[in-house]
Amino acid sequence: MAPTWSPSVASVVGPVGLFLILLARGCTAEEPPRFIKEPKDQIGVSGGVASFVCQATGDPKPRVTWNKKGKKVNSQRFETIDFDESSGAVLRIQPLRTPRDENVYECVAQNSVGEITVHAKLTVLREDQLPPGFPNIDMGPQLKVVERTRTATMLCAASGNPDPEITWFKDFLPVDPSASNGRIKQLRSGALQIESSEETDQGKYECVATNSAGVRYSSPANLYVRVRRVAPRFSILPMSHEIMPGGNVNITCVAVGSPMPYVKWMQGAEDLTPEDDMPVGRNVLELTDVKDSANYTCVAMSSLGVIEAVAQITVKSLPKAPGTPVVTENTATSITVTWDSGNPDPVSYYVIEYKSKSQDGPYQIKEDITTTRYSIGGLSPNSEYEIWVSAVNSIGQGPPSESVVTRTGEQAPASAPRNVQARMLSATTMIVQWEEPVEPNGLIRGYRVYYTMEPEHPVGNWQKHNVDDSLLTTVGSLLEDETYTVRVLAFTSVGDGPLSDPIQVKTQQGVPGQPMNLRAEAKSETSIGLSWSAPRQESVIKYELLFREGDRGREVGRTFDPTTAFVVEDLKPNTEYAFRLAARSPQGLGAFTAVVRQRTLQAISPKNFKVKMIMKTSVLLSWEFPDNYNSPTPYKIQYNGLTLDVDGRTTKKLITHLKPHTFYNFVLTNRGSSLGDLQQTVTARTAFNMLSGKPSVAPKPDNDGFIVVYLPDGQSPVTVQNYFIVMVPLRKSRGGQFPVLLGSPEDMDLEELIQDISRLQRRSLRHSRQLEVPRPYIAARFSILPAVFHPGNQKQYGGFDNRGLEPGHRYVLFVLAVLQKNEPTFAASPFSDPFQLDNPDPQPIVDGEEGLIWVIGPVLAVVFIICIVIAILLYKNKPDSKRKDSEPRTKCLLNNADLAPHHPKDPVEMRRINFQTPGMLSHPPIPIADMAEHTERLKANDSLKLSQEYESIDPGQQFTWEHSNLEANKPKNRYANVIAYDHSRVILQPLEGIVGSDYINANYVDGYRRQNAYIATQGPLPETFGDFWRMVWEQRSATVVMMTRLEEKSRIKCDQYWPNRGTETYGFIQVTLLDTMELATFCIRTFSLHKNGSSEKREVRHFQFTAWPDHGVPEYPTPFLAFLRRVKTCNPPDAGPIVVHCSAGVGRTGCFIVIDAMLERIKTEKTVDVYGHVTLMRSQRNYMVQTEDQYSFIHEALLEAVGCGNTEVPARSLYTYIQKLAQVEPGEHVTGMELEFKRLASSKAHTSRFITASLPCNKFKNRLVNILPYESSRVCLQPIRGVEGSDYINASFIDGYRQQKAYIATQGPLAETTEDFWRALWENNSTIVVMLTKLREMGREKCHQYWPAERSARYQYFVVDPMAEYNMPQYILREFKVTDARDGQSRTVRQFQFTDWPEQGAPKSGEGFIDFIGQVHKTKEQFGQDGPISVHCSAGVGRTGVFITLSIVLERMRYEGVVDIFQTVKVLRTQRPAMVQTEDEYQFCFQAALEYLGSFDHYAT
Repeated sequence: MAPTWSPSVASVVGPVGLFLILLARGCTAEEPPRFIKEPKDQIGVSGGVASFVCQATGDPKPRVTWNKKGKKVNSQRFETIDFDESSGAVLRIQPLRTPRDENVYECVAQNSVGEITVHAKLTVLREDQLPPGFPNIDMGPQLKVVERTRTATMLCAASGNPDPEITWFKDFLPVDPSASNGRIKQLRSGALQIESSEETDQGKYECVATNSAGVRYSSPANLYVRVRRVAPRFSILPMSHEIMPGGNVNITCVAVGSPMPYVKWMQGAEDLTPEDDMPVGRNVLELTDVKDSANYTCVAMSSLGVIEAVAQITVKSLPKAPGTPVVTENTATSITVTWDSGNPDPVSYYVIEYKSKSQDGPYQIKEDITTTRYSIGGLSPNSEYEIWVSAVNSIGQGPPSESVVTRTGEQAPASAPRNVQARMLSATTMIVQWEEPVEPNGLIRGYRVYYTMEPEHPVGNWQKHNVDDSLLTTVGSLLEDETYTVRVLAFTSVGDGPLSDPIQVKTQQGVPGQPMNLRAEAKSETSIGLSWSAPRQESVIKYELLFREGDRGREVGRTFDPTTAFVVEDLKPNTEYAFRLAARSPQGLGAFTAVVRQRTLQAISPKNFKVKMIMKTSVLLSWEFPDNYNSPTPYKIQYNGLTLDVDGRTTKKLITHLKPHTFYNFVLTNRGSSLGDLQQTVTARTAFNMLSGKPSVAPKPDNDGFIVVYLPDGQSPVTVQNYFIVMVPLRKSRGGQFPVLLGSPEDMDLEELIQDISRLQRRSLRHSRQLEVPRPYIAARFSILPAVFHPGNQKQYGGFDNRGLEPGHRYVLFVLAVLQKNEPTFAASPFSDPFQLDNPDPQPIVDGEEGLIWVIGPVLAVVFIICIVIAILLYKNKPDSKRKDSEPRTKCLLNNADLAPHHPKDPVEMRRINFQTPGMLSHPPIPIADMAEHTERLKANDSLKLSQEYESIDPGQQFTWEHSNLEANKPKNRYANVIAYDHSRVILQPLEGIVGSDYINANYVDGYRRQNAYIATQGPLPETFGDFWRMVWEQRSATVVMMTRLEEKSRIKCDQYWPNRGTETYGFIQVTLLDTMELATFCIRTFSLHKNGSSEKREVRHFQFTAWPDHGVPEYPTPFLAFLRRVKTCNPPDAGPIVVHCSAGVGRTGCFIVIDAMLERIKTEKTVDVYGHVTLMRSQRNYMVQTEDQYSFIHEALLEAVGCGNTEVPARSLYTYIQKLAQVEPGEHVTGMELEFKRLASSKAHTSRFITASLPCNKFKNRLVNILPYESSRVCLQPIRGVEGSDYINASFIDGYRQQKAYIATQGPLAETTEDFWRALWENNSTIVVMLTKLREMGREKCHQYWPAERSARYQYFVVDPMAEYNMPQYILREFKVTDARDGQSRTVRQFQFTDWPEQGAPKSGEGFIDFIGQVHKTKEQFGQDGPISVHCSAGVGRTGVFITLSIVLERMRYEGVVDIFQTVKVLRTQRPAMVQTEDEYQFCFQAALEYLGSFDHYAT
């Protein structure tokens, strides 16, 4: 544009400059508009799209507008899109209508100089008017997501006559590839290829096919450009928790963004996560022993910002401290205290803690005190005690009160004076000394010394001498040269204490007193050590020791110089000796001590000393001990003049630093003994010096990206049986450093590796993969050592997996040769240098070959499309039989005939073609034949592989969710972080004038071979009830699946959006409850829907699964699979999407959808693709399949479904089904019935499931050691305080058809468990007992008679009165009145004993047993309380299982008209092992069900 005139210009530029400016202005004259792009006439198709492009240039720049018949176009279907500062405009008409859109449209361009017009004619044809060559879009573009800078290809293929020309529109404007400097190209195939994609490339693309016959537009497809620059945001916010004091809690915080943020925890200003150990993305704060409430802040930070979220940890409050205790009474051994509660709220009980102030022992505790007065007994007399009281409530124990200090009363001493000694002052006077007793029990008032020359007389006859409170006295007037025995006691004001042990003294002046405290201790098999205290104030010159073997051996003497310890050597092993000791002075020998006895140790020498492994520079030696041996005394190994000490408890030793090819002699010596018979000798020659070279790691990977290791020369002078490549993973230390391996592999104990080698010879290869990382493992076996090896290439060598290397982990390897010799001989190379796989997802290295991509890219795209076309043609022309064979392999290329032409493939397969994540590439579909092995591999090593697989699934959070973020819509989201992606959200028909009325937090999710097969949504909120039912109506859904209860763990998971009875109106939809059927694990409701203003009524079924536990996932998938089958049976084939929700609509909802889709897939594909389907779902709704446990549960459910197949049959086909089961299966030697029963037994329970049943205190309560109740379903009795195991009975709760815990299955009571049996009946309000055995059968007790026959009997708390007995043809009915003696309450209990069951096998006919089942249930309906029916036979599984199975099967047959005995028994076996124990019993269930079919009125009331 010309510059505007300004007077200041002249003054700046001067006259010459001014002339030049005027000249310049004259040269750039204004221009009228002229068209540079003119619209062309178009022939469109009714319902399609037409776009006219018009652009003009001129000076000033013209403005372009569109007119129709001289007036500006104005309609909802007409849109004008301006571009290039309004000098261009596209007129877009959509959808086209005939004939009203047929017209001539004018494009007008005008500026200040002039105005020009150009015309374009639009013709609109109906589909039935289209000429034969009219363009058709054969393949339109699909939704695509591409990383920024990567290449995006939008596919398009069209046909017509003549061949149509393909052009592209983006956001309704034409795409001009020539304006992109070659970045955007249109390929010859018609596809649009966008290289180095930018954010500006994101938009809605349409491909347009044009020929002389007309124009056709494809459906639009969005291209999303994923930009890896995302500010941090929390994907899982930290949750607040309420916990008990001293409790533990883990708080998880997960943040995402790009770059991924670091996540740390803070408490106030204090960092809880070390700066150098800050994790990326996810940080779990583990709090243990929490005492106080506090706020913890999760901080996520990246270069794009810092965000915070706070979790509150609230510690529930404990009771307050009671008042200071007051002492009301003291005795010598007890103190009575009272105290004030100090707590306004209820207290469960009090705890008293007390401690003696004079002793350092632990605090003593008295618990379960329910009053505020208590006597503490068992105390020491005359001792000072400190006492505290604390209160306990349901949360825990509160702080202690202030303490009170008090003293107990006196008592006679409880122990004798200590260290009593006597010695002579003169020939007739002795001095006696002692120390105070340990337990004086009060103030010692004095001592009494007893002495005599005739110690065999009673002490009362001895002479005595009283002493005041002094610790020594003299006793005179003794006879010379005699031996006196002396004893001393102490007394208090209450009485005498016990006498001391007797001591002897010789009345000879100057001889020493007795040595004190003589003790003996075994030192070895042949020696005993003695120790003592010397007599006081004596001149001892020698000690004399006398000892003998046992009581009758000859006494041997030893004399030695003064000391206080002596070791007696050369004794016999395992022999008792008796010792006594006296001291000698120059004046003579003193009195001997009392006899002390001690036994020498038993001589045990190790057995079986042998060479376990021989290497070049090391030898592994081993030996054995008897089972009960445990002594730390060391052994010695001697070789070549060297001696090694070995711990007495170990049984092997690796001797290192030996010379290759050298002969060695090893001697194992027992406890340093030099006795020849306890020595053992072995010899060994070390291996030849081979494999001395070190494996060398190449500096660069090969062309396939694999690490290259050059192996050393394997030449050997002796035959080598095999070479093994051993990988050693290195684990990072806490400082993040990898260890440096010093030394040689020969210094490692390789015994476990060698066992893996020998194990492989004996069993299948599969198990060798189960080694845990980071233990060394064998990656390959060769008979001839190759020159080069590629670690981690995932191939098998000689039966060993060269498994993939973990990214970021470091490894070394070495070569291990097994030599062909009589003894196990090996040779190892040195360790290689460390190596690691640096980048888990290596990008192709382009270097100098970049230019080739420009040529190869388009060519490959064309070749790919041609391949698809050829594959389709070949497939269609292939005979059926061949087609079936190749189907699984060519699945991703096939156009399945039964699908709509717009969706030629399964959505997951489409995704694998168009948007394959790196994870999907490395996790292909799994053939169902490999499913069991695959699942086992995932779950090995504490589900390590499963965790890695789950974590690697693309979270799929690259999509927009603008509608969820609108202010009007935020209250409609149950959880702030669970949103609905824009591209897949369910769009409701908008309500006029209401912003956001088209929004509901729900997304379409694809099924197998069916787009939008499901709608995944959150549990409705009160404000979204109307939207929810509107969605069900608009989508024509016939089935709603609810995977949660309304409330779980006291939290609202979902609000009740249906009426309990009658009709409720939600928004515009009236919902009427027609029927409710509650079953044990799910509930089916039938609703009628009616929309206001419409005459149509529709029926919708609502399936609620009620057996999903509050925590985790169901223990077994069986009930869930039964639920899913029921949903599928009832969903009409022409209905809209199945609506599935839980609370957030992502976790359990995801499980339901994946399992259902995979079961559909298995029917045709014989493969499952859990990984692919979860990846697909996450691109449609966030967080689908929320936890690793859920991902694991999906695999378990599919494994069970594959393993068990479908065994449900319509009742009318039962006879045919039984006939089929009776036949021998082709290729098998057994009938179908036997195979089906064997399949039941295939799942064995882990012993950890029988925790309480296996306790030693409960073992005697089990009739059979192998029939125990599972911990999860056992009947728990109310524990009796202080009686261990009192909560246990061998009984299990079993679900019925309609009700959970409808039955108790238990063993026939034993004499020891009869009281527990009556307790179980009373506590569970069970008033009907079914007994299916006689008391004795086949000469053995099957059940103890647990009821009284004639007069009342008492069983613990319960008095049982026999009231009546009725003898029926097949059973006996007994009635008892049971009274609880504690409170006088009574109940009637009825016992049905079935008497027609034969002692062996099963009944011949089922009719009598069916009548019996009917009678029991009819009585329950008539008289029964709410409690379960208790059923027992002998072990409580065989006949008991049959009774419960038939009860469920017959009731289901009545309600649903179907029979599934296999699944019924399978579910029972998840609640109690071995239910329906024998094949005869299993067959009887079928026979009885068949007999029942003819008599449907058996339960009629």
